[in-house]
Amino acid sequence: MDKSELLRKLPKIDELLKEEIVEGYVKNSIRAEVIAVLRETIDGLRGDILEGKTVSLAKDDLMERFARNMEEKKKPKLRKVINATGVVIHTNLGRSLLNEEAVRCVEEISMNYNNLEYDIKAGKRGSRYSHVEEIITKVTGAEAAMVVNNNAAAVMLVLNTLSKGKEAIVSRGQLVEIGGSFRVPDVMAFSGATLVEVGTTNRTHLYDYENNINENTGVLLKVHTSNFKILGFTEEVSVEELVELGREHKLPVYEDIGSGTLVDFQKYGFTYEPTVQESLRRGADVVSFSGDKMLGGPQAGIIVGKKKYIDKMKKNQLTRALRIDKMTLAALEGTLRLYQDEKIAVEKIPTLHMILSRKEEHLARAEQLVGKLRAAADGFSFEIGEDYSMVGGGSMPEERIPTYVIKVKAEKLRSDELENRLRLSETAVIVRVSNDEVIMDLRTMFDRDFDIVADAFRAVAEGI
Repeated sequence: MDKSELLRKLPKIDELLKEEIVEGYVKNSIRAEVIAVLRETIDGLRGDILEGKTVSLAKDDLMERFARNMEEKKKPKLRKVINATGVVIHTNLGRSLLNEEAVRCVEEISMNYNNLEYDIKAGKRGSRYSHVEEIITKVTGAEAAMVVNNNAAAVMLVLNTLSKGKEAIVSRGQLVEIGGSFRVPDVMAFSGATLVEVGTTNRTHLYDYENNINENTGVLLKVHTSNFKILGFTEEVSVEELVELGREHKLPVYEDIGSGTLVDFQKYGFTYEPTVQESLRRGADVVSFSGDKMLGGPQAGIIVGKKKYIDKMKKNQLTRALRIDKMTLAALEGTLRLYQDEKIAVEKIPTLHMILSRKEEHLARAEQLVGKLRAAADGFSFEIGEDYSMVGGGSMPEERIPTYVIKVKAEKLRSDELENRLRLSETAVIVRVSNDEVIMDLRTMFDRDFDIVADAFRAVAEGI
């Protein structure tokens, strides 16, 4: 049968709407969406015919194709994936995961009316920041705190409040670029502060700051370059030195520590990473950090420090544009409460647990998953080996965390082809490829997902 004849046999939409399976979708879905998927199905068949592909126009086959398209359309665009890459704070895969307590808080608040901006005791309007300010100051030791929607917003708000129309002095070696090509100097420019770069890329001295202070200086800024390291002939000014200089000239000192952590990772054998508490103890007037990286909470920019500066930020008109919603507040409170006991935080906050769990814990898990994989699919070799995980999210770039991985080879597929098919599974399995092997790191995988991974391999095997 030639192409013209096949094209003429394509059914009309009105005819297909009478089919039982289509009527079922119309009853349980939006009619316009069903019609759109019918059109897409017919258009897909038309395209296949024009390309010379073999197609079946049998009613059952056509309805099966429509049903597949309909189910795909009904899936949410933002969906679950399985992170088998070994990158704990994976920026592209949603960064930190919420702990169970935080999820319960979000569910409770999002499904019910709540006291977001209502003071129950006083019976009048309240402040949304009050719900987390107490717990933030308790775990950090700060005088005051507030939260905005991410750390870039925090930087902009702090500088706009402390240095709008004035100069912000910062070391040239700290002008980093963060994810998505966003650069600290550009974020600073939007704040209305004039950026004054001092020192060189690798060496900045206290006199570089001091020589640039004038009557128009608004703030002394220090940025923690958490996403890269300069090694060798280097020099930087400590927070304590900046604080002393700031007090001498009556200038506030602001430190943006980026990822931000409330846990001293050195105690667990990791490289040094400044904590929020440490920055405050060293005298910084204002400190900002992310909520969804090392902290292990929702996306947020947390600002802590001296009350007189935080109060000014709360009154800044930018604050309304940058404020966080009820669900973020609930998740943040549910996360921060765990930090009142570090042992509990490390156990229950997924990000901390993944980073700090010993590699030996993952060997038995790897063996369990390999057993499921071998039972589910033939045509693959599964080998357990040692490797390294990464913290990710621009945090601790040099840190390599010993782990166990499963190395996979397919008899009939190249590694890049296997990676592609796993990524396009019913639930996407995101792996990495190295030395012509697919690598799955147990550190960032959950036991609850082992059966899903096994099903993905079964589907790949059946499709070869």
